[in-house]
Amino acid sequence: MLAVNPPVGAAVSSLEIPLRREARVPMKHGRRRLGFRPKCAQERKMRSDMVFRDRWMGFLEERVRKWMKIGEEPVRGAVVEPETAPDHLVVMVHGLVGSAEDWRFAAEQFVRRLPNKVIVHCSECNSSLLTFDGVDLMGERLAEEVRSILNRRNDIRKISFVAHSLGGLIARYAIGRLYSPTIKESAHVNGSPLFKENVLKGGIAGVVPMNFITFASPHLGSRGHNQLPFLCGLPFLERSASEAAHLIVGRTGKHLFLTDIEDGKSPLLLRMAGDDDIKFRSALRSFKRRVAYANANFDHMVGWGTSSIRRQHELPKYHLLVADENYPHIVYVDKGNAQDICDDPISDLEVHQSDLEEDMIRGLTQVNWERVDVSFQNSGQRYIAHNTIQVKSYWLNSDGADVVSHMIDNFLI
Repeated sequence: MLAVNPPVGAAVSSLEIPLRREARVPMKHGRRRLGFRPKCAQERKMRSDMVFRDRWMGFLEERVRKWMKIGEEPVRGAVVEPETAPDHLVVMVHGLVGSAEDWRFAAEQFVRRLPNKVIVHCSECNSSLLTFDGVDLMGERLAEEVRSILNRRNDIRKISFVAHSLGGLIARYAIGRLYSPTIKESAHVNGSPLFKENVLKGGIAGVVPMNFITFASPHLGSRGHNQLPFLCGLPFLERSASEAAHLIVGRTGKHLFLTDIEDGKSPLLLRMAGDDDIKFRSALRSFKRRVAYANANFDHMVGWGTSSIRRQHELPKYHLLVADENYPHIVYVDKGNAQDICDDPISDLEVHQSDLEEDMIRGLTQVNWERVDVSFQNSGQRYIAHNTIQVKSYWLNSDGADVVSHMIDNFLI
């Protein structure tokens, strides 16, 4: 009982067993024709080895096909009776140069722990190098992918998004495109459908938005303030990265470093923090929960501030980071209604140095966010924290399993 997107199955080659041929030896007077058996014991051993290999390859082929789930539909839930069929779609979005396989572990946990309640779909429309095409184009693809799922599954009533890294920006763009101010709720009178408008306000693709969750996503971009930690906060390196990003990751690099000022428009990420042409902020507000999971340290790709949507002075002090006994790597949880952790006022210099970042923070914090800070400081997998928080591969990132459990335990159904 799974609800993950299987990768395209790889064919397993089978082994052909050659037929045994009989040879003739020259006939001499008084001799009879014999089968060619010069090395009887050796031939029997070779034949036995080939049979063994054939059976072993058959076994491997069966196991691989079972593991890869070849032939299943991309969107699946538990096999249940219609009256208990799940009606909550969970869309999982991978990050830069990723694939649907990145969310396999979390998707399996969703269906195992929430049977008959969720249908999990791991997005496939922006895999690998397609993630260089820009946040807007990838967001359009994701929006179209969600529409196609909902067109095939008319039993879906709720929707949630779970995204990692760049996937958080892609999902934010997509929900802006899918947002509608009202949802038509269907009721039945004397067996006939009756549509009432304005019963529910704010919907995503015509269904009820529930959870919007991001893991280590660069909500404020990757420009300055050590938002790309492997540059060590050195100004000249950050400037060089900003100028060269588009040469490495295409239009996506321009969006991340806020250098996409075209036709007099503001950078895309700044527009996505507001409600101008597309209602990005209203789309976020329509969800019942918005949660930002962030690595407090050892994430070399996405800084703590940009992934938790905080100013630098608002980040919790390290002495306040205390591990939860149930979730060892969850060190701080802010439900969004608490006051600033640090009372130090933001300086005019800090605002001046980062006007774009400040504008994005002000826009995004118009809606309430839960912030969950994660630390793998005592883990052997801390240097790959960016992938461990997601459990991209269980064999390499298993220490992040408690973070996935925390997400599912607090998930609104």
